[in-house]
Amino acid sequence: VQLVESGGGLVKSGGSLRLSCVASGARLSYYAIGWFRQTPGKEREGVSCIGISDGETLYLDSAKGRFTISRDNAENAAYLQMSSLEPEDTGVYYCATMLCDEFALTTVAAWSWGQGTQVTVSS
Repeated sequence: VQLVESGGGLVKSGGSLRLSCVASGARLSYYAIGWFRQTPGKEREGVSCIGISDGETLYLDSAKGRFTISRDNAENAAYLQMSSLEPEDTGVYYCATMLCDEFALTTVAAWSWGQGTQVTVSS
């Protein structure tokens, strides 16, 4: 499966962005999907994931209450709605196929990755 992210950009602190992850080559409905980010000076970290069933979602502690992950299997896409953005959220955001569990999210265990989309939050 090939993944392409979009929706990143420059936003002021407190603003919102909606990231999209569109798949090709396979049905995204077969996979759990995760969002990860690479922030300057830090290792890549898991932000959120959603299982094959919409009811299964996990979030990084700092993302809880601010970010919402969703998927639209008919569109072969997944999304990350980000609100109340902070400068610390700045980085490159990637989507990937994975098993949606705490271990995979915290160890950044994923299979197919997109190329990433840049999110920059100014103070």
